[in-house]
Amino acid sequence: MPARIPPLAVTAYSATSALGRGVAAHAGALRMGRGGLRANNFSSAPLECFVGRVEGVEAAALPQASSHWECRNNRLAWLGLNQDGLLDAVQAAIERHGADRVALILGTSTASIGASEEAYRRLEDAHFPHDLRRPGIHTPHSLTAFVAEATGITGPALTISTACSSSAKVFASAERMMRLGLADAALVGGVDTLCDSVLFGFNALELVSPESCRPFDARRRGISIGEAAAFALLERADVAPRSPRLIGYGESSDAYHMSTPHPQGRGARAALDDALARAGLREDQVDYINLHGTATLKNDEVEAALLGERFPQRVRASSTKGFTGHTLGAAGGLEAVFSLIAIEQGLVPGNLGCTQPESVCAHQLALQSEEREIRVVLSNSFGFGGNNACLAFARADFE
Repeated sequence: MPARIPPLAVTAYSATSALGRGVAAHAGALRMGRGGLRANNFSSAPLECFVGRVEGVEAAALPQASSHWECRNNRLAWLGLNQDGLLDAVQAAIERHGADRVALILGTSTASIGASEEAYRRLEDAHFPHDLRRPGIHTPHSLTAFVAEATGITGPALTISTACSSSAKVFASAERMMRLGLADAALVGGVDTLCDSVLFGFNALELVSPESCRPFDARRRGISIGEAAAFALLERADVAPRSPRLIGYGESSDAYHMSTPHPQGRGARAALDDALARAGLREDQVDYINLHGTATLKNDEVEAALLGERFPQRVRASSTKGFTGHTLGAAGGLEAVFSLIAIEQGLVPGNLGCTQPESVCAHQLALQSEEREIRVVLSNSFGFGGNNACLAFARADFE
């Protein structure tokens, strides 16, 4: 088993999703049980489903100096950076450590593929239209390159694309980079926007629900796809003695199937075991688990069995995808923000949309939001191809 790691302080964090912009909007929606899913009004052709669309992305504008990165995904990233004092916190970290000592590690599954889709729809004599002849936005690194330029971060810059676990794995990469002395702080997170490739691709796999998704409900019919931008700033614990902590993480790749989890949850179990070991935790010390919970038949079945088997009934658990939809490469980062909200505001998000919970985990599922003391949270992210991650967060005073 891996050794315990020194905790890192989360000195700033924020999120933008279908629930709104910023921590207050997200906490308010969770507390009130108000979801953000709406009938699909995004795809270029009719598709009966619900989506978690962010308002205001189309009207957003990038800084003039970064206009060459213009695309919907980067506009959403810019919205996400300009709230909760995040840019100010990044600038303060740059002043403390130096721009080349701040790392940037972001997760995405589609990056700015929506711009590439548009370019192909608007071909001019077999060439991309002039306004979209910008090679940088047609690469997976578009997001990270834009954020590096917009923030002034000049340290190591990585893009992680491991499907739905992408922006959970960024926390693990940041911890290793800082422990090895390659950086003194790291801006991590994830951004993914709605696009036809995702909507029709998941529909072709028969995974998209025609109604709002219902994670862990016995009558669930599949996922609802959403979009989000989520960011967190990680620094060493002595910089912010009262900030919540990243205390552990686990990663695995079970390589069982392209789109189906291992039937016994082998990869999920391995990620969970490593996260608990790095955090020095026992299962009975966990207060809340933000479950991956996509509302597909197999994913929820495997995760429900793992929850019921490994954790005592007092542990509270929920999937927040009933609020936001599955935000794909941004899901790990968004749900890390939900985990931090749970710790700092004493709030267990409800498992929106579930009225007939899977029996093996019914005791742990919080069907409505609950107010209670939360000291330790786990956040699960289980992606296509068996890419799994589990993050452990704790209150600063937890020992």
